[in-house]
Amino acid sequence: MVEQVPLHVVGASGDADAIVRRCAAAGWAAHRGFALLEPAWDLAERHLVCHGQVNDDHTASQAVLAAARGAGIVAVATGALALSLAADLRRVGPLGLTPGKAEAADGLDLDAEQRALLGRLAAGSTIAAAAEAEFVSLRTANRRIAAARQSLGVKTTREAVMIYIKHARD
Repeated sequence: MVEQVPLHVVGASGDADAIVRRCAAAGWAAHRGFALLEPAWDLAERHLVCHGQVNDDHTASQAVLAAARGAGIVAVATGALALSLAADLRRVGPLGLTPGKAEAADGLDLDAEQRALLGRLAAGSTIAAAAEAEFVSLRTANRRIAAARQSLGVKTTREAVMIYIKHARD
């Protein structure tokens, strides 16, 4: 069985730190930044996970190149750059896989509760109705949706739902 390489694009450094810790616990070596000076092209056996902030196209291309060489990626990016980076990384492998984490994601680093709420909103429910259907309080639903917006790098719930719908179709 081929081991899946962790590939993540998240909106906050706290989320990235949590993923890097899970990777380290599973035996991956953390490397800050995406520039790799290793002479060997194939880095898969090294179990290296590169992490850091992606603020420009150059850093994004370094992250994609590191992923192509077999390194794991945990990138902090927002907005259009995050969407572009996620699309490029999806060409290398599936996004959202973390060592020790059972389920695969569709390129969005959202937990099951966030996905369930966004799915209900996408189907036309209000936040209150979605919260009731998922057996959580309105306050908890609002917190989970806010965390999903932050993870997706958007400001409005509508934008988060639109991104969720787009990725659910892909």
